Amino acid sequence: MTRSTRFVLFLLAVVTLSVPVLSDLILAKVERRIDLTSQIVRITTTLKAENTGSDPVSEVLLTFPDIQANHLAYLTVTVNGGKGKAKSSSGGNLPVEVVHPEGMPPSLTVYSVSLPKGLGKGDSLLLDVLAVFTHSLQPVPEKITQSDIQLVLFQESAHYLSPYDVKVQSLSVKLPDARIESYSKLENTKLHGSEIKYGPYENLPPFSYLPIVIHFESNHPFAVAKELIREVEISHWGNVQVTEHYSLIHAGAQSKGEFSRLDYQARPYVRGASAFRRLVARLPPRAHSVYYRDEIGNISTSSLWGDSKKMDLEIEPRYPMFGGWKTTFTIGYGLPLEDFLFAVDGKRVLNITFGSPMRELVIDNLFVKVVLPEGSSEFSASVPFPVKQRQETKISHLDVVGRPVVVLEKNNVVPEHNVNFQVYYKFNCLSMLREPLMLIAGFFFLFVSCVVYMHVDLSISKSSPTYLAKLQWEEVQTNIQQLCSIINRCLTTNEKLEASLRDLSRTGDVQACKTTRKSVDSLLKDLSKELKSALTFLQSSPQAAHILPKVEELIAKERELQERLMAKHSTVVDCYEKKLSGREIENRIAPHQQKITALRQEVDDLLEFIDEI
Repeated sequence: MTRSTRFVLFLLAVVTLSVPVLSDLILAKVERRIDLTSQIVRITTTLKAENTGSDPVSEVLLTFPDIQANHLAYLTVTVNGGKGKAKSSSGGNLPVEVVHPEGMPPSLTVYSVSLPKGLGKGDSLLLDVLAVFTHSLQPVPEKITQSDIQLVLFQESAHYLSPYDVKVQSLSVKLPDARIESYSKLENTKLHGSEIKYGPYENLPPFSYLPIVIHFESNHPFAVAKELIREVEISHWGNVQVTEHYSLIHAGAQSKGEFSRLDYQARPYVRGASAFRRLVARLPPRAHSVYYRDEIGNISTSSLWGDSKKMDLEIEPRYPMFGGWKTTFTIGYGLPLEDFLFAVDGKRVLNITFGSPMRELVIDNLFVKVVLPEGSSEFSASVPFPVKQRQETKISHLDVVGRPVVVLEKNNVVPEHNVNFQVYYKFNCLSMLREPLMLIAGFFFLFVSCVVYMHVDLSISKSSPTYLAKLQWEEVQTNIQQLCSIINRCLTTNEKLEASLRDLSRTGDVQACKTTRKSVDSLLKDLSKELKSALTFLQSSPQAAHILPKVEELIAKERELQERLMAKHSTVVDCYEKKLSGREIENRIAPHQQKITALRQEVDDLLEFIDEI
């Protein structure tokens, strides 16, 4: 069922009911002004209430259809002193609360306005009523392309819906642009540019209705924050840090089709009329250290300007926002503490604005978190409208038990909610010394530890078993390294035998080959003595017991390798002296060569194993 159908059914239900007379109050004059120049609908109503009965009247009832009341974000009533000046003997807005009087039509929400004093017989009173609605403009069509303009539909009653008789009433509707697709043309209807006037209408009975529908162009930003987390952190060192996390969506007509960046840049106000490119935030005049960033990093498409009375931050998202498109970002800034924190009756009072500084922004869910200094107590919040309150704890740097956080939550927030609220708490000035003393103590103990470390001998005693065992193991390691070095020298000497055989096959000089053999034999004898000395030490050391078997195996394999190489060398030389053929020589040394290859691999593996140990 569409919104227009529900509205018509509601009006039919009102007409069919017989409503009892609530009081002798009448509305002598009603003037309504509806502002549709943005996504937020503001209805300002001036009521002249007269008491025609003999009993005093202490309240005035305001009625809204449920389908309209569900979108009501803000409602205030003040006493009008005449000549456009609103005043109240109570010094502010009149108390307003939801009531449920008997005999009211269904699907109506009724608000009771308590008058500052009883309205006597024949007395009259002027009241100014401001009602602010969100999500009341319906995009028609619901989906548009990049080049289309955005058209929205608004539904109301030309007659003022009231439980009282209305003598005279009029209605004016202010639109954002003179382009109007269609509007209800009733009796006494006038169109002046972008303003439509209905009435005046006289002698209207209670709950009179006259439905009107206006279909018009509205390309103003339909920026809606699905969630806004506003954190206000107090530092008694002179700063109030404000951080705001936005989750934003364009709540207008959904964008369909492809997006062309080229067309948009060429004609942004034609190929992107329904999109918004920037938002403006009105910051306090002494705001400093302002930043604007998202998950990627800092966003440079922003500008800041101001004077001693105001400061405006203009931000531009990374891409133009068409209908249904979303973005998230964070803005932050610092404020001087003396402008917002005061002392009253032994308590500290934070006095700061509640809502978002963004112009014409609708917030579906707003969380205001006031982070108090660690050590604060007896804290409470005073907000001029109903909100949900709870408490949290935030752990930050150098905190011990954490900082108390006062959390205020409100749904359906509009710019009218951006008024000052107060947070009261007690704080001992000595608590400010906690963090500096912690830093001083931390650095003091650090320096003392360094001094102690530099002057205390932490080495192990040279007579302890652990120290002696360490020295013995170091000696074992040194001997093992010497032994491995000797084995490697033996292998290098063995290579000389292989090289002499290659020279023999090339030159046939048997005598030179025998000379090399004698030189190698002499070197190997010397190396064998060194090897025996190192092995004797390892065999006598208990620390080498776990590695000694591998060392002995290595020495045995190396000696076997020497023997095989010597046998191969003697065989080849003997064959050359007998002048045997090359094939015959290969057949004779083949058994030796296979064993030599295997032994070399085993020696290499043992050396690698011992090196790892």
